[in-house]
Amino acid sequence: MIATPAARWTGRIWLLLGFAFLYLPIAALVIFSFTDSPVPNVWSGFSLRWYQRLMEDEDIRRGLFFSLKIAAATATGAVVIGTLTALVLERLPRFRGRALFAALSRAPLVMPEVLVGLSLLLMLVSMQRAFGFPERGLVTIWLGHMLVGAAYATVVIGARLRDLNPQLEEAAQDLGARPAQVFFLVTLPSIAQSLMAAWLLTFTLSLDDVVISAFLSGPGSTTLPLVIFSRARLGLDPTVNALATVVIAVVAVFVVASSYVIAVRERRLYRQQQAALRGGQ
Repeated sequence: MIATPAARWTGRIWLLLGFAFLYLPIAALVIFSFTDSPVPNVWSGFSLRWYQRLMEDEDIRRGLFFSLKIAAATATGAVVIGTLTALVLERLPRFRGRALFAALSRAPLVMPEVLVGLSLLLMLVSMQRAFGFPERGLVTIWLGHMLVGAAYATVVIGARLRDLNPQLEEAAQDLGARPAQVFFLVTLPSIAQSLMAAWLLTFTLSLDDVVISAFLSGPGSTTLPLVIFSRARLGLDPTVNALATVVIAVVAVFVVASSYVIAVRERRLYRQQQAALRGGQ
């Protein structure tokens, strides 16, 4: 079916409207981070005063570093657990209780975060009363974020494992490779892109989380979203705009760099596979 010019233009207009809906608020936030006005959405001249104020704001800096630490630990742990869970579901033969295991591994995706946070809070408080550990803070927030992040990582990595050609792993086994060698030399490089995608996704989810962090945080362990949320009740200033602009810039650079590295790795892997196929013929 050939699309008419009117249909093509309609599709382009809807595409532009979608991009405008997504990115115009971000662009406005970046623009108003340079305003001289103390009101976040009022322009009264160009100024860098809010970036200077951002560098002097101890609460925001402490919350940012704390959130980055938790997000990095959460993403790493979630990718490890998600990889193991996906391998069990996609590579092991069917076993009794597989359906229940699959449902439980994906349950945090559909459960409200309020219930997840409340249930974790009750469990951890009971553990603290019984064993004296863990105290509410970095460890409890990390456990809560990793619970949700592992479910997302399992879905992302499992989808890549389902699309992976099993003949590559079988060929490595036929050539004498042990299971560990097959995983580290064949499977892991083949799913590297999904591992990076899962890491970035869970990192972002952890960095952005408010509900679970609010339930599991303790004195001296306030994440950046909680700092911003608490200030929103009293009225925000363009310091938050400046902070968001810095985060957007860092994330954009990181995403572009990681996309380039992944693309180069995928091309190298494809050339190696093609060379191996030609050698086998």
